[in-house]
Amino acid sequence: MEKSKLPKKYKSLLGEKETEHAIVLIKDFFQLALSTELNLTRVTAPLFVRSGTGVNDDLNGIERPVSFPVKSMNDERLEIVQSLAKWKRLKVTDLGLKEGFGIYTDMNAIRPDEDLDAVHSLYVDQWDWEMAIDEKDRTIFYLHEIVEKIYRCIKRTEFYIYDRYDQIKPHLPEKITFVYADDLQKEYPDLTPKEREAAVAKKYGAVFISGIGGKMADGSIHDGRAPDYDDWITESGDGHRGLNGDIIVWNEILQAPFELSSMGIRVNAHSLREQLKERGMEKREKLLFHSKLLKGELTQTLGGGIGQSRLCMFLLRKAHIGETQVSIWPEKIHEECKKKGIKLLQLR
Repeated sequence: MEKSKLPKKYKSLLGEKETEHAIVLIKDFFQLALSTELNLTRVTAPLFVRSGTGVNDDLNGIERPVSFPVKSMNDERLEIVQSLAKWKRLKVTDLGLKEGFGIYTDMNAIRPDEDLDAVHSLYVDQWDWEMAIDEKDRTIFYLHEIVEKIYRCIKRTEFYIYDRYDQIKPHLPEKITFVYADDLQKEYPDLTPKEREAAVAKKYGAVFISGIGGKMADGSIHDGRAPDYDDWITESGDGHRGLNGDIIVWNEILQAPFELSSMGIRVNAHSLREQLKERGMEKREKLLFHSKLLKGELTQTLGGGIGQSRLCMFLLRKAHIGETQVSIWPEKIHEECKKKGIKLLQLR
């Protein structure tokens, strides 16, 4: 994985106390905007789930979750969540929500296999959201409508912060641009996926890259996705595949593409079977979550996650995610940040 590098010259626009205040402002304002825009009700989420049920998020399909035995449950193993992608669908189903309504929650996760750098941490905090949709809305056009609503929330929050800290100038474009991963591969065949993201994000300022996880024309994938939540295999029109994607903006501080959100229309029974087959994971069909879905017992949903510390980092023009969250960092990162005048929130 290509690591994000710290800027050569950097000075925080806010002091540590101001930063802490601004983080609260961003979180309170954005979640209200998001819940209002998408008709989402806040729910309480788990920190851990049962192992072996298929409910935990496998992310790219290779990351190891943190697990532990529980004394009072005959040493049954539980796992710290990596995200709530599948749990949310169970919750929407349990609540019996109608099309156009959904839930959001504060998701806190530990990802021990993360490659740590300026934008990747062991600790992940995000707004996880999920909404019920009609089967007829399993289209790329409906997905893009929801993306535009989320982008409006981000834009409003950017102005909200500028209105309180006029040294933080808005620079997001008025509209988000929609592109497809396979089109980027054709346009930039000699670049890596991250280099393609850099090229298109710098060109437009804010993009939604659709079709992440499935094979492109050359047999490669733009980025990894587990086979059991986002639908990355269904044809979406004009020769494209995939009903999912990432919101990526151009980060002026890091001079790099910056992912704020990953989201997608969730698999139905057909696409789940196809995706499990493509990844050679047909055995998962017997797991609790997967068997419920295949029996038609789960509501069709669309959902995603929006990084809380990442959004704060971007809107406050910070150079390191450790400036907007408390995590644990290797000594090498501490020393590098100290040399560049970057104050991490973690106490040493």
